[in-house]
Parts: sequence; structure tokens; C-alpha cells
Amino acid sequence: MCGRARCTLRADDVPRACHRSVPPTRTLHMDWYRPSYNVSPGSHMPVVRREDASDSEGYVLHCMKWGLIPSFTKKTEKPDHYKMFNARSESIDEKASFRRLLPKGRCIVAVEGFYEWKKDGSRKQPYYIHFKDGRPLVFAALYDSWQNSEGETLYTFTIVTTSSSSALQWLHDRMPIILGGKDSIDTWLSSSDSRFKSVLRPYEESDLVWYPVTPAMGKPSFDGPECIKEIQVKAERNTSISMFFSRKGTESEDTKPEQKISCHELVKTEHTKDLNEGTKTEGDNDKKSQNVIKFPIKREYEDFSADSKPVVTNSDQMSANPAKKKEKVNTADDKQPTLFSYFGKR
Repeated sequence: MCGRARCTLRADDVPRACHRSVPPTRTLHMDWYRPSYNVSPGSHMPVVRREDASDSEGYVLHCMKWGLIPSFTKKTEKPDHYKMFNARSESIDEKASFRRLLPKGRCIVAVEGFYEWKKDGSRKQPYYIHFKDGRPLVFAALYDSWQNSEGETLYTFTIVTTSSSSALQWLHDRMPIILGGKDSIDTWLSSSDSRFKSVLRPYEESDLVWYPVTPAMGKPSFDGPECIKEIQVKAERNTSISMFFSRKGTESEDTKPEQKISCHELVKTEHTKDLNEGTKTEGDNDKKSQNVIKFPIKREYEDFSADSKPVVTNSDQMSANPAKKKEKVNTADDKQPTLFSYFGKR
């Protein structure tokens, strides 16, 4: 796919970029051409095509709109240049919109580079793709003419695409047909050459390079050298649940030392202290000790606590928790303390 490009060439440089050694036989509508770092469908771009006469070897430098409008489109219909700004090479000889253009409607388009987006979930990062030595890229294209209800003739073109090269498959599954030299350009433009399909293949040479650019150029109105300025892509932050709990545990250790002791350990310590200090009979002590051992949530809460907070020693527990106010001595009729009663006290 190719939906954005940089075309800042001067009109006089276009023929040379397309390996044309002689001047064009004529130029058409080149006053409509506006160089841009962010060309999108619906924009005017310089196109090199053959002369209308089948036996002529001359060529025309013709400014056309990007986004094919087939000649059979109704005259009253509003042109949609985004509908056919690309043509798949695998099916151009099958679809009527493109098949009838193959004999005499082949043309080429020269640009300095094009843009492609890498999808990463809901995020899209644009990349600028160009030749390492800065020479222009030449795309294979097809053109057509259409007349509206007012009798005005509009020339439009579409860029032919193919599957991505092995080096660009990570970025996108399609890329434009890049004609790498004079021979392939002549093969595509020649009306007498039936071998034009031989150039419809991915460009696999290593001189095609790329780098990330600002996402702001996703807006067609964003233009200028900033479009091709290389940026640094930020690495994705690790937001897994394990990292969340790891950070939480670190914060608790640094800023909240009083929370080092787990809820169960604190309840167990306070409860045991009350039994030792406030109980006088051996029978009561045995009963209270038995209650502590049978604390119902010990196993479940320790499993959870081990995952979310660090384990500390007994000496840390005592230093991290100041002496608490002594509570009323428990009697045999008191109910066993629970986790909810502990939090209620705090």
C-alpha cells in the first residue's frame, strides 16, 4: 500500500529522475503542481506518460490528480480519489477499471520517498522509506481521463502495488512497484513490449532504507521538512500485573515501614500478648493458645501476602510497630478476634 509520499522535486528534475535523456515533447498542467513533503490522494503530482500516438517514442510530462477516476464513472458523480489510489498488481488484468488501461495507460511517478504505518494495537507509527543515496524512487502507475457534467476533463492516476519485500514485511504487507533502473522503466512504458508484467515484483535491493517520523504527518495538512525528520520511538512500558505488585511492594517498603507486618501476624502477636499478660489460669491459657493455632485465615492470607508484600523477621516486626496501648484482659466468654475486628480497631 502507498497512501502518502514526499514529492518536492522541481518540475525540471522529473524527466531526469525518470531516466529520460531528452526533453518531453510537451507538458500539460504543470502549473497545478505544488511540491510537498506530505502528498496524499487528491493532490496534483507530475506524471511521465507516453505520447498518445502509438508509434511515437516521445513522452509527456503531465500533472495529474492522485486517485483514479475511471472514464466510465457517471458524469454527475462526485470524484472519490481515495477509492482507487492503489491498484494491486496481482489483479490489474482482471478488474475492468485497470485491465483496459494496460495497453496504453501505463505511466510512471517520481517521488523522493513514501510513508508507511506500523500498527501496534490502537497506535500507529509512521516510517519514511527512501533510497540510501537520496535518488528519487520511480513508481509504476496507470492513468485515465474522466469528463464531468460541465465538460471538464480530469486526468487521474493510481500507483501499482505488490507484496512487500522480505525486508519490509515487518512494517506492512504491501508496497509500491519500484522501477529500479532505466531498463525496467522502459519495459513498463513501452507500448510494444509485452513483458511489462516482469517488472511487477517487490523491490529487494538493500539500498532501500527507512526510519520513524512524527505521527503528526498523519494529517494531510501537516507539511514541511518536519515530516521527514527522524524521531526516537519510545519503548513500550511493562505494565503487567506482576510489575504492578512489584512496584507496590517497593513503595510499601520505602514509605510505609509500619505496614511490613502482615495483618495476620499482627493479630496473632497482639492476641498472644493479651493471653500471656491478662490470663491467670492454665486452663484459660490453653484455651486461648488453641484458638490462636486454629486461626481460620492463616494459610489463605499468607499465600496472598507472600505475593504482594515482602516477608520480614520477628525483630523487624517489633521495631516497625511501636508499643500499643494494652487492651482489656480477655475472658473465657470473649469471642475469638477476626481480621475484620482487627481492621475495625485501626
